[in-house]
Amino acid sequence: MIAEARDERAGAETPSLRARLTTLPILSQWGAGLVSIAVVSLVCFAVWGPEMEFPTTVSTTEVPTDAGNTVTLKKSVRQVTGTWIDDRVDWLTREADWMFGGLSSGVAYSLVKIEDALKWVPWPVIIVGLALLSYAVGRWLLAAFTTGAMLYFGFMGLWENTIDTIALMVVAVVISVAIGLPIGVIASRNRLVDNIIRPILDAMQTMPSFVYLLPGVLFFGLGAPAGVFATIIYAVPPVIRLTNLGIRQVSTEVVEAARSFGSSP
Repeated sequence: MIAEARDERAGAETPSLRARLTTLPILSQWGAGLVSIAVVSLVCFAVWGPEMEFPTTVSTTEVPTDAGNTVTLKKSVRQVTGTWIDDRVDWLTREADWMFGGLSSGVAYSLVKIEDALKWVPWPVIIVGLALLSYAVGRWLLAAFTTGAMLYFGFMGLWENTIDTIALMVVAVVISVAIGLPIGVIASRNRLVDNIIRPILDAMQTMPSFVYLLPGVLFFGLGAPAGVFATIIYAVPPVIRLTNLGIRQVSTEVVEAARSFGSSP
């Protein structure tokens, strides 16, 4: 009995001892990090003093003046990097004009065709169709709201603008789904791809939507193609995330049943 009690006590003490031994490397890493921060801070304080600033000047040039004096011109890191970025953007806009022009023409052609088709259909048919679609998604409340909103747009003289917006959304959604679905499937099947694109998607969804209008206007010019581009960039991350999440949440029983019936893995 005494031996069994000792064994039980030793077994109860072993996990706590293992936990303490496991936390030692973590504590040593934190200690090394704090010591490194302290050493770097002391060195910087000893060399530059308490009023240390970032070294923003890259080069200085002395230019003589007519009065016999000299003027010192300083070139900062911001000026150098800004000039380099402006040159690269100008080069990309100039050399890839054929690609951006082709994409813009394709998007504009699709928008015109969809707008013509929607404007050819009588407005009661469009309202009834949208009401039925809303009822299928959200039942009577959403259907009533959609019907009231469309009637309001028509009575306020905004029907043409509404059709243009619907056409833009249709084109943007189709392109977003075509881009997001394959990437989401690949991310669900490859852990490395998922780890790479996840921080990118987080950054894309953190930024406000109007930020994407700047590159759209820069490469596609003013007009509907720039709006389609901004909408696509903003809508692709949710498509990728939902596709990835939906495939990963499929139960193993369903996968095994599908494979037993001859489905490909």
